Amino acid sequence: MGKYEKSRDWNDIVPIPQDDGGPNPLAAIAYTAEYSEAMSYLRAVMAADEKSERVLALTEHVITMNPAHYTVWLYRADTLRALKSDPKQELEWLNKISLKHLKNYQIWHHRNTIMSQIDTLPPKELSFLNRMLAKDAKNYHVWSYRQWLVAQFSLWSESPGSTELEFTESLLRADIRNNSAWNHRYYVVFGNPEQQQIPAEICEREIEFAKSKIYMAPQNQSAWNYLKGVIRKSEKGMEPLEKFAEGFTNDNGEVRSSHALDFLAEMWAQAGTEEKKAKAEKALSLLAEKYDPVRKNYWDYRKRLLGTRKA
Repeated sequence: MGKYEKSRDWNDIVPIPQDDGGPNPLAAIAYTAEYSEAMSYLRAVMAADEKSERVLALTEHVITMNPAHYTVWLYRADTLRALKSDPKQELEWLNKISLKHLKNYQIWHHRNTIMSQIDTLPPKELSFLNRMLAKDAKNYHVWSYRQWLVAQFSLWSESPGSTELEFTESLLRADIRNNSAWNHRYYVVFGNPEQQQIPAEICEREIEFAKSKIYMAPQNQSAWNYLKGVIRKSEKGMEPLEKFAEGFTNDNGEVRSSHALDFLAEMWAQAGTEEKKAKAEKALSLLAEKYDPVRKNYWDYRKRLLGTRKA
């Protein structure tokens, strides 16, 4: 006799067993007895559209056995809304589940659903996300949810009280190649849909920030990509940074950063003059033949786009 069958709290429910296709199913799933019983009672309460405290307890039991069961999460969310349960209490429970299952999509979708019912950002929310990222600094689900939080509660870099910029800086101090931190920084600085025009001083600040990180790790592609993104937002063009990029090459043809060479090639190609195109072609040839031969076909393609006779 199972947990629910012998419980007086559930004696009014007729469980609905799993139907795998008749008495002799071709490929029945080998569920445990505990899971099969819990799901049979869940099917019954869902069929009756019951929303109650015992249903919440039942969904919690199923989730502990199978946290990826999205139907259970959806029904739990509906039950919480029907009962007008405290969403902050649900978050506390979710924290424990999240720390056990770091990359479960359903958990983060449910958290998003619950947080949508809260008007102000709970004071512990960001610190909990920091705990999650401390376990895995590139957890896609956490980063995706954090970006949603930024938009939901207006945590943009220039918003009063926002600490997101400082947060990305702390992560990049720990790991300068953390692509996720670079991406989040770009989002909090430039992602605000209400900001029609980015102030020049912000673009300049971000350019200097990227340059400082490039000096520390010239072969880090993340910082170079960030720099290019900021330049596009600033609309000032790449030319003012020509000497900066050239600082990672020398007259002997030695290159400390293939990404600097790529930057220069792109900048010279945009200039459009034959002299600049020739310099771009030479840079792309160096990338194809010496500094990044793994992507030779790509660099050759870039050369063909120049339209020079040699290319």
